[in-house]
Parts: sequence; C-alpha cells; structure tokens
Amino acid sequence: MKANTWFDAVYQCQQQGKSFVLVTLLATAGSTPRDGGTKMLVCDDSTFDTIGGGHLEFEVTKQARALLLENSATQKVEHYPLSSKLGQCCGGATNVLFEVFTQHTQHIAIYGAGHVSKALVPILAQLPLQIRWIDNRQELLDEIDQQTLASNVKLHHAEHPEDTLSSLPASSWVMVMTHNHQLDFDIVEAALSNQAISFVGMIGSETKARRFVTRLAHRDWSSTDIKRLVSPVGLHDIPGKKPIEVAVSMAAQIIQKLNIKSPNEDADKQAWRDNKLLFKSLVVEPLK
Repeated sequence: MKANTWFDAVYQCQQQGKSFVLVTLLATAGSTPRDGGTKMLVCDDSTFDTIGGGHLEFEVTKQARALLLENSATQKVEHYPLSSKLGQCCGGATNVLFEVFTQHTQHIAIYGAGHVSKALVPILAQLPLQIRWIDNRQELLDEIDQQTLASNVKLHHAEHPEDTLSSLPASSWVMVMTHNHQLDFDIVEAALSNQAISFVGMIGSETKARRFVTRLAHRDWSSTDIKRLVSPVGLHDIPGKKPIEVAVSMAAQIIQKLNIKSPNEDADKQAWRDNKLLFKSLVVEPLK
C-alpha cells in the first residue's frame, strides 16, 4: 500500500478493506517528541506518518497491532510517561488514543464479463466491496482497461470458473451472469456446495430460474439449499431490460443488503458515546 500521510492511508485502507488503528496523541505535558493532535496509522504490516519515533512509537505500534488481533472495533486510551522506563529521556508524558477500525469489507465475486457486468462493476466499485471479476474468456478480459478499474476490483481469468468458488473468502456474495447456461448452472452448484457463500444471485428470466430449480431438485439438492439461489437477481420493482437498467436493479439489491443493520451497531455507537465523555475529562497525569 502506497501512502504519504495517515489520511491517505485511511482512504486506501477503506478502499482495500484493510483493518487499521488510528493513533492520536491526545495531550502532552513537559517535553515530548511531537505535540498533541499528532496522528499516525498502524496496519498489520506497515505504519504511516509518525508520532515522533523512538521507543514510544515502537511501544504504541506494538499495542496497536495487539488490538488489531482482537478483531474488534474499539477505542482505548493509554498513558505513557516518557521516562527511562520507556527508553525515552524527554521527561514528558502523553496520553495516546487508539481507534481500531476493523474493515469487515464485503467480498463479492462477479462471474461473467458481458454487457451487464460491464455496467454493474463500475457502480459496485463505488461501494465498500472487494470485487473479484471472473471469466473464462481471456479476450473479453483483455478488452477491459485495467488502468481505469478501481483499486477494489480484481480481474481473474479461469478456464473453469466454478473451481474458483472454494477460494473465495468466507461469507462472500456471488453474482452469476455468464454467457452460457450450463456454465451458470455449474457455478451455482459450486456456490451452493460452499456453505460459506452467504448469497448466490443469478441473472436471467423467471423461466430460466424455474428450470434451474427443477434441475437442482432432480439432483437431490435440498429445498433449503435451493432457496439460497436468488434468481432473477435484482430488485424487481426497477423496470427495464437494457444492461444499465438491469445493472442498476442488481446494484440496488446489493446496496440494500449492505445496509442491513448490524446487530452490534447500537452497542458500537454507545461505546463511542461513552468514550467521548471519557476523552473530554482526560488530563495528562502529573509526572512522578
């Protein structure tokens, strides 16, 4: 990841679905390497900007990465006296705020590089998604200008796209929209076989959907698994059959799913409100 400043790094982390800790010097007393309000960003494998270097930054980075391992969005304040105990000789002290942002970015695999997906992907790329765009036709993928693709879109050529389902991250979503009905069916079966895939959508008509359901039933798929297939995919109250119209319908359904409220959302908001009250009352402890 290339970034010159902590705020550039925040943007890139959000785009790439990468968890990070934003570190802020809340208040300082005495002699300190940097002033209050100074920030840096810590990822699992890199840091951006600095709070002054030295052993303080080493210990802060170590603490930030320990918080990342907990995989939970949280805020924490730590007090650091810059004494010989910390390997610093500044003689000051500082309170450090750790804000942990766990990027539970949704992964989605788009199967097929036809007209609808070419209209759909640029819309989805503007959302907090990591997009894997897969096709078995290299010539179609070659037509896509990779220089214009957003950083959260990755093209992938696969001779047998159905074999890629096993490599998708847990809880991925899948959109099936290839040029071939048999290939669509193979991908759908592979997706349904992977219980970690949380959404399986397929483009097509009501007739195609009924045929797929019948074929799945004849292959002894359970009604529970068959119901996991959403087809025709998209919001049905958005009319139109042009590629962009179908793409907007599908994107609207994805946006709807992305905005389903997390069960932990209220607790997270309350925790943040509680922490704000704490931050307002913080002062640097007197030096001993």
